Amino acid sequence: MNKVENNKAWFLVLPMLVLVSFSAVIPLMTVVNYSIQDILGNSAFFVGTEWFEKTLNDPDLQGALLRQFAFSFTILAIEVPLGIAIALLMPKKGWQASAVLILVILPLLVPWNVVGSMWQIFTRGDIGLMGYGINALGYDYSITSNATDAWVTIILMDVWHWTPLIALLCYSGLRAIPEAYYQAARIDRASNWAVFRYIQLPKLTNVLVIGVLLRFMHSFMIYAEPFVLTGGGPGSSTTFLSQSLTSMAIGQQDLGPSAAFSIIYFLIILAVSYVFYIAIMNMQKDKVNTQGGA
Repeated sequence: MNKVENNKAWFLVLPMLVLVSFSAVIPLMTVVNYSIQDILGNSAFFVGTEWFEKTLNDPDLQGALLRQFAFSFTILAIEVPLGIAIALLMPKKGWQASAVLILVILPLLVPWNVVGSMWQIFTRGDIGLMGYGINALGYDYSITSNATDAWVTIILMDVWHWTPLIALLCYSGLRAIPEAYYQAARIDRASNWAVFRYIQLPKLTNVLVIGVLLRFMHSFMIYAEPFVLTGGGPGSSTTFLSQSLTSMAIGQQDLGPSAAFSIIYFLIILAVSYVFYIAIMNMQKDKVNTQGGA
C-alpha cells in the first residue's frame, strides 16, 4: 500500500520560521547591507570591502581581539579543571547533594550587570571586603589604576560566576555513569586516578565539549560584567570586543565600520562553534564504531 505524502506538518513550524526571520535573518541582512555601504544622511554609497579592511587594520580592534582571546582561553583553562574538581567532590545522594546543588547554582542566578556591581563594591579599597583586605595586607590594590589588578579581578569574577555551569554539567555526566563501572574498578583495585582517567573522564567528554563551547561563546561576547566593573579601564586594558563594538556603533555612530566589525565578530564565533560541532560529531562516530566493534 502506497503511503500518501503529507506535508501539513510544515505549517506547525511556520510560526517559528517567521519568528527566526524577523529576529535573526532580517537583522543580519541589514547589518550586511550597512557593512558594504557608506551612509551619508539619506544617501548610501557602495564601498565594497572598505569597512572590512579598515576594521581588520585598526590597531585598537586588533588589541581588543587579542585581549578577548587571552581572556577566553584563560578562563577556560581555569574553569574547566575547577568545574571537574567541584563535580567530583559533590555528594552523590542524600540531602547533602540537594543542599550542595543549591549552593553551587546560586552564582548562576545573579544577573550579569548585578555581578559587575557586586564585584565593584566588593573590590573597593574603602568599603569592599576584598579590596580593603588586600590593602590591609600591604598591597596597593586598585582596579582603576592597575591593569594587572583589573585583569585578575575580572577573571576571578568570571570564575566565580560561571564555574558552577561546568560543575553542574560534569556532575550530571558523572551521575550518568553506571555503577557497574565502579564495581569493576573496585574489583580490579584501581586507584582513584585510574578511575578518573579511564572511567570518569571518557564519560565526561561530551558534556565537557558542550560546556567548553558554551563558555567560549559567552566569554567571547562578554560585555556587562567587565563594563560595570572597570568600564574597560584602566586605559583600554580591559576593553573587549563587545565594548569596542558598542562604542563604535552607539557612541561614534559609525554604522558602516561597526556593521563590518559585527560580521567579523559573528564569523569568528561561528567558526569556533563549527570546530566544536565537528569535534562532537567525530566523538559520536568513534563511540558508535567502538560499540559496534565490541
